[in-house]
Amino acid sequence: MRRLNLFKTQKHFYVYHLFKVCEQKMVVRLRHALLKEELLSITHTHPHLHTLSQHTHFLSGTHSFYLLPDCFSRPKPTPGDIEKGLEMKKLVLSGFLASEEIYINQLEALLLPMRPLKATASTSQPVLTIQQVNTIFYKIQDIFEIHKEFYDSLFPHIQQWDEKVTVGHLFQKLASQLGVYKAFVDNYKTAVETAEKCSLANSQFQKISEVALLYKPIDRVTRSTLVLHDLLKHTPKDHPDFPLLQDALRISQNFLSSINEEIDPRRTAVTTPKGEARQLVKDGFLVEVSESSRKLRHVFLFTDLLLCAKMKKTSVGRQQQYECKWYLPLADLTFQTLDESDVCPHIQVLPEHEIEEMKIKISVIKNEIQKEKKALKGQSRNVERLRKKMNEQESWLLLHSPTIPFRIHNKNSKSYLFLLSSDYERSEWRESIQKLQKKGTPCHLTSVELQVLTSSCFKLRTVHNIPVTSNKDDDETPGLYGFLHVIVHSAKGFKESANLYCTLEVDSYGYFVSKAKTRVFRDTTEPQWNEVRDQHQTDHYGNECPEFEIELEGSQCLRILCYEKCYDKMKLNKDDNEIVDIIMGKGQVQLDPQTLESKNWHMDVIEMNGIKVEFSMKFTSRDLSLKRTPSKKQSGVFGVKISVVTKRERSKVPYIVRQCIEEVEKRGIDEVGIYRISGVATDIQALKAAFDTNTKDILVMLSDMDINAIAGTLKLYFRELPEPLLTDRLYPAFMEGIALSDPAAKENCMMHLLRSLPDPNLITFLTLLEHLKRVADKEPINKMSLHNLGTVFGPTLLRPSESEVTKGHITLASDIWSHDVMAQVQVLLYYLQHPPISFAELKRNTLYFSTDV
Repeated sequence: MRRLNLFKTQKHFYVYHLFKVCEQKMVVRLRHALLKEELLSITHTHPHLHTLSQHTHFLSGTHSFYLLPDCFSRPKPTPGDIEKGLEMKKLVLSGFLASEEIYINQLEALLLPMRPLKATASTSQPVLTIQQVNTIFYKIQDIFEIHKEFYDSLFPHIQQWDEKVTVGHLFQKLASQLGVYKAFVDNYKTAVETAEKCSLANSQFQKISEVALLYKPIDRVTRSTLVLHDLLKHTPKDHPDFPLLQDALRISQNFLSSINEEIDPRRTAVTTPKGEARQLVKDGFLVEVSESSRKLRHVFLFTDLLLCAKMKKTSVGRQQQYECKWYLPLADLTFQTLDESDVCPHIQVLPEHEIEEMKIKISVIKNEIQKEKKALKGQSRNVERLRKKMNEQESWLLLHSPTIPFRIHNKNSKSYLFLLSSDYERSEWRESIQKLQKKGTPCHLTSVELQVLTSSCFKLRTVHNIPVTSNKDDDETPGLYGFLHVIVHSAKGFKESANLYCTLEVDSYGYFVSKAKTRVFRDTTEPQWNEVRDQHQTDHYGNECPEFEIELEGSQCLRILCYEKCYDKMKLNKDDNEIVDIIMGKGQVQLDPQTLESKNWHMDVIEMNGIKVEFSMKFTSRDLSLKRTPSKKQSGVFGVKISVVTKRERSKVPYIVRQCIEEVEKRGIDEVGIYRISGVATDIQALKAAFDTNTKDILVMLSDMDINAIAGTLKLYFRELPEPLLTDRLYPAFMEGIALSDPAAKENCMMHLLRSLPDPNLITFLTLLEHLKRVADKEPINKMSLHNLGTVFGPTLLRPSESEVTKGHITLASDIWSHDVMAQVQVLLYYLQHPPISFAELKRNTLYFSTDV
């Protein structure tokens, strides 16, 4: 029993998985036995299939691989951490090897009829033609041999396991052979269609074929990628396997991204009552604008029609069903722009601060769930209650966040409007529909046929739940929290000169949002977005590069879209009042924590429609980004106490604060999203260096610099103060004061706390406060309300320093975000909404009570 206790938490998952694997082996072998029996019975009526018995040796000759006894044996005593890491790594590899044997058996089942079928193809009574056989079994034999070799090579390493064993080279070799899978993927759809036609036309082939197994090779690449994640997690960085596994993971992820653009092999073919072939190509949850309100729909794209459905409310225990809201034959669907006479329905768009506040609430609930799970091992009813609440809030966010219009028209009747959060997603739906329209498949459904098709959607769907984190399993990766730094270097592969730029999207709270945009590079086939300035960030070729800092909120994927800029005013899209730029290509990469945890830049290439975009990225975790660390240098202003800076400058407010505020009010107060939209990180670093060295040309730099970079520099200054502007000492009192219910008590306390600040901190805070109020006065133009500004600046001005975090007030830096950030925002918002506060009057007034703070 003592030994079994070691396998709790993550270990028990792998042990449980091995039991499931053994169960699957029995199922696979039973299916093989039944299949061989079926084939042998056919042999009696079809003598040309007698060769079958000569090709079934693998099932009896394969390794007998039983790992469970070995997993539970007592290991040799080694240092604790190394032993745990080795044991976990072996468990991961053992589970993967056992499932690899199942996969090889499945490939064997696929190949089982191939040679007999080939033998009969040249006879007078062929079951299939040789061309049909080659199409259906294309590359299966090669894939089988690759994995058989991999299995045979890995098996002895696991049997003789110790800390010196290396397996990275085997996984790297396996990843390098994914080109065979690419050929399989390219042929996949044709293979499935051919197999289905042959099954319908030939009862003998239908009995012996294993068409459903054709999906297994694609499924295997996904499984291998997940295993590489786990292996890296339990492999020390100084182990020889680590760089090899990293390389294998990079190759596998890029391969998966590329095939996801071309095929989703899980799509299921269905047959209509008329016997026509209809296939589900794509499905997903979209927000529809119906009667001026937002509705969450499940949209199904078939080969000949688009069907919009909603889930019916059913009683407990009954199977869920869809209700069809409308369907549209693809032959009648168009994307044409609205005429001037058409009325665009009013789209309800919530203020951004409400969206941000909901994100904060979700973060707080996530933190509460983690605490409950740690305290009660996840068995508490409270966990389920919190999960339900988080699901409701995330669903609300998913419904109200999208703003990008996706309008489709029925050329014979009405139009429909969806709202999406990502141009990438809009492009995918449009491209999928247009590709199917080229085939020109006619469609007309009777009411009965529509009912049958709608009923089949529940079984056919590939997206089962709305994409919110509360629907994820506990063992799924939670994504990355922190800041992703990205440099887009260049792009190649354009056939004609154009005005080109890229945008960057990341996923957040279940949906994708656009986070950054490069400058437009005019009239070129090879744009180089490397900007030559007096900066310190260079690319691999020594060129200066624009760097974007993107905040990640549980993100797992980065998307890059490449556009051709359109300057023709005649192409104005009435839906979003913006010129419609043409998407030239799009692609995505998985954000792998193991790859990005290095402080060094990671260079990568995304291939999209023949275009290659070269970029670099690195990641800073939220734990690190939230830490305040004092500057080690004696001079400069960043990272130096505000009292030291003002004393040195003989000023009441630091020069950097005064100059940035002045510049923003001069030419940025009308800028949409000022203080919310990030400036180019390298511009910000250049300004930081200029202020730190007190460059004489600082005023010239400010006048020439992008206004978002100046706003970003001001935020960075407050973020890098060694302690917050409102001080560590007063932080607990601010948290208690803002929680007071009585308005008079709150007013008394909050004003007393301001009076308790050191003079440089107080005067600087009041200066910033009045500036932010002036920015909010322009909200109709810049879209920055007091709530928005409170959300941006609250944590920056109040977040405790690292020393306060380690004292125990807050156990983890990441807890600050999920637990205290709402209160930090509320503190600043209180002062922003307060009537003007005068420094002199504040100092003159006497409170009726005193608090020891």
